[in-house]
Amino acid sequence: MSTPTVIGLDLGTTGARAVLADASGATLAVHEAPYELHTPRPGWAEQSPADWERAAFEALSAVASRARRAGDVRAIGLTGQMHGLTLLDRAQQPLRDAILWCDLRTGPQRRELEDAIGVRTLVRYTGNLPLEGFQAPKLVWIRRHEPRLLERTAHMLLPKDFIRLRLSGECCTDVSDASGTGYFDSATRCWSDQMIEMLAIDQAWLPEVRESPEMAGTLTPTAAERLGLRPGIPIAAGAGDQPAGAVAAGIVAEGDAAVTIGSSGVVFAAASRYGAAADGRVQVGAHALPQRWYLMGVTQAAGLSLRWLRDTFMPGISYEQIVPEATDSPPGSRGLLWMPYLQGERTPHLDADARGALVGLTTAHRRADIVRAVLEGVAFSLRDAAQAIQGVGALVERFTLAGGGARSPLWRQIVADVFDAPMQIEPEGRGPAYGAALLGAVASGVFASVEEAIRNTAAARATVAPSTGGGVALNAAYARYRDVYPALAEVSRASAAAQASETGDA
Repeated sequence: MSTPTVIGLDLGTTGARAVLADASGATLAVHEAPYELHTPRPGWAEQSPADWERAAFEALSAVASRARRAGDVRAIGLTGQMHGLTLLDRAQQPLRDAILWCDLRTGPQRRELEDAIGVRTLVRYTGNLPLEGFQAPKLVWIRRHEPRLLERTAHMLLPKDFIRLRLSGECCTDVSDASGTGYFDSATRCWSDQMIEMLAIDQAWLPEVRESPEMAGTLTPTAAERLGLRPGIPIAAGAGDQPAGAVAAGIVAEGDAAVTIGSSGVVFAAASRYGAAADGRVQVGAHALPQRWYLMGVTQAAGLSLRWLRDTFMPGISYEQIVPEATDSPPGSRGLLWMPYLQGERTPHLDADARGALVGLTTAHRRADIVRAVLEGVAFSLRDAAQAIQGVGALVERFTLAGGGARSPLWRQIVADVFDAPMQIEPEGRGPAYGAALLGAVASGVFASVEEAIRNTAAARATVAPSTGGGVALNAAYARYRDVYPALAEVSRASAAAQASETGDA
């Protein structure tokens, strides 16, 4: 008897990643296909949907070829970067490059929505404020700067759902990804009629919404031929990358939280009941399984801080060489602090004008101190996010550390020390694509529920405990870190205004 396998695809910020997994939880194949991120102006971030399609089909084809038989593949699950705006015409062709989650051009539009509708009303209708990265302020920006595109718009999709369209011909999304648009009611798990009316959105533009482990399309004969698979394979509704990553990490019960260090940093807590922060400083959404929600805090530039440091000052040196240098600096980085606000900041400040800073620099500091300060500053920002989540009443008792940063023994220890809590380490390879594969397994009937899928594919985990000495020094450094944002807020706003003036965006 053949062994059922499932494929998960993660349409990330830097590339598409596909995994082939079996019902025991074993990963049988992985393939990554990169694509470019375009920054036509400072603070802008766009990608070509055609690049997504090319990379997605490359990655899917590569792992599909590793299945023992094409008929063994029971389902495909989709996940990807959240919030991106992809506009299509009636022929289902992109009208422009997609505007991504990390694009900051829509600060004025965000403020316009908050002023016109009101913070409390926005939170009541959706659970969230329309952050710069969300689709809602991007749509307002398009209406103001590229209005003719809306005359030709027939579909408005999130990134992963563009790939679904190419695989199945269906315009559909899931509740978790829709929660990050700015016009989805996370409490009732459906589009917000009030927000759709206020934003003048044509209902026909919006995809159908389904629960994450439900089937949302099947593989067309054309797509099946491109992938070397059989037509009719179920495609799960899937989830945004953070909810899918939480499924992979087993973060589905109240009390569980994931701390993820990728390009951005995320603290993601599962909840058994809906509850939004009145001021919108913590993002809330429908989780990737029915009758569950999530609370999420985001650091815009987590791994991105380390990437910026490397690309700017250490080009050609690998992360594996850079990070160990920080062991030559003691906890607290000899008084040096890094504010990781290279892309503004979301949690807890909701401030697109926040700017990065190295504070306390002297001639006595060496490269090791700067590297360690960056690692610590990211951990401090994640602690800010965790405290914001706990501040709205969320129960957080157990942490799982995930993402690329979790592969660094030093960064693991720094996070455990800063949080003063044990960190379970997610097994390598079990990121969002793996979570999408589990959702596909549920959609196709391999498992009866997401909880059953997690139980049957569980793997052993290492645990990193906080160290006594490091924690004392880092607690003192964190107290100073908390003072820096308000102290520099006015200077940051002036810097942001000057930068906007220089690029013509003022």
